[in-house]
Amino acid sequence: MKIQDVLLKAMAKKITWWEAAEIIGVSDRTMRRWRERLEEGGYAGLADRRRGKPSARRVALAVVEKVLQLYQETYHDLNVRHFHEKLRAEHGVELSYTWVQKALQGAGLVAKGRRRGKHRRRRERRPMTGMLLHIDGSKHQWFGDARWHDLIVILDDANSEIYYAQLVEEESTRTVMVGLREVIETEGLFCSLYSDRGSHFFVTAKAGEKVDKHRLTQVGRALKELGIQMIPAYSPQARGRSERNFGTWQGRLPQELRLAGITTVDGANAFLRSHYIAEFNGKFMVATAQKGTAFRRTGRADLEWIFSVQSERVVEKDNTVAIADRHWQLEKTRFRSSLAGCTVTIHEHLDGLVSVRYGPHVVGRYQMDGSPLLPAGSKSKSKSQPPPDSRGKDRTVEAVENQKQVFPCSRRPLEISPKARDSHFSTAATAVVPILKKSKKPRTASRRG
Repeated sequence: MKIQDVLLKAMAKKITWWEAAEIIGVSDRTMRRWRERLEEGGYAGLADRRRGKPSARRVALAVVEKVLQLYQETYHDLNVRHFHEKLRAEHGVELSYTWVQKALQGAGLVAKGRRRGKHRRRRERRPMTGMLLHIDGSKHQWFGDARWHDLIVILDDANSEIYYAQLVEEESTRTVMVGLREVIETEGLFCSLYSDRGSHFFVTAKAGEKVDKHRLTQVGRALKELGIQMIPAYSPQARGRSERNFGTWQGRLPQELRLAGITTVDGANAFLRSHYIAEFNGKFMVATAQKGTAFRRTGRADLEWIFSVQSERVVEKDNTVAIADRHWQLEKTRFRSSLAGCTVTIHEHLDGLVSVRYGPHVVGRYQMDGSPLLPAGSKSKSKSQPPPDSRGKDRTVEAVENQKQVFPCSRRPLEISPKARDSHFSTAATAVVPILKKSKKPRTASRRG
């Protein structure tokens, strides 16, 4: 603490002069001399007097005490600017704003402002579409009533084009995956994704610190499999482009929904898809700096598996796997009589279905209630019926890609037309007869005498 700040606290009667002397580390006699100098020469009386010339801008001690007393007794809830105006207009105290501010701050009556941050430059847009996409959610009363919903928006950094916008109950791993999968299916693979540090995007060991790039969330794992880079934002100002975009959404979408008479989430999402996203892009899209696009069409057919919530579990001895209070019974497979002790992967798909995989094999497919998902066209059988023969056509098989049976004698026999067969054998017989005739020789017996 500076000496001037301690003296100001003493003048504001927040501490005594003797406590000020103890804080500064001077004797009582020195503090009395300093107080006398303050009374004679004002606030600037403590300046070095070896020059022998007092400051022409010194402020009398009585004026300092008056300013501090006015603020404490009358204007304690005013900000510094407002208080400075009152001093000039109501009390005729012609002091500069900076002096008043520093005096109040030094006396501890006003908190010091935070240090001004470094000068920042606005980040330029990416030159082409598909190089950087923004994703974020905005919680707002979109229907103009007491209901709160999250609006998830995915837009391009290059031209502010909206690729996806949907209202959901709450932003989560599944709702984010739905939007990302739809953009990849309609537009293609992109280079990088810019988002906040929400728990469904990144793992942050301690609040305010950097994200742990070695511990992936479900969204991070899915994008890494597709080769998409994730970029975390460490402040709302860093996501200024998406934040300003949400300001526009909040100022327009509630009114558009009211005018259209829409009061449900499903109706709002249908309105966004069929009409409003195209209208929004038509008004607020900008031209890109370069022609072309960085999007690349994906030929992968496993997006359903990539964009799923995956968990590894060890199969119990009764061939069941569980997550919390949910259990799934695994049936017998063709390649292994029991999966007990094996590590399997549970895929919770975005449509609510659950699949269990052992390596490349799907060993179970289940509905939301946990019941097995029967193959298409099959009929459920009662429990009273005996189990099917493991070698027959009705045996239990894996779901999805393993539903087709493979039998050891499934190849078709080689078929030859009768005409080709007759001509083949006639030609073969004609070729064999001369060989037989040529090989016949008269047998002569030779005797030794």
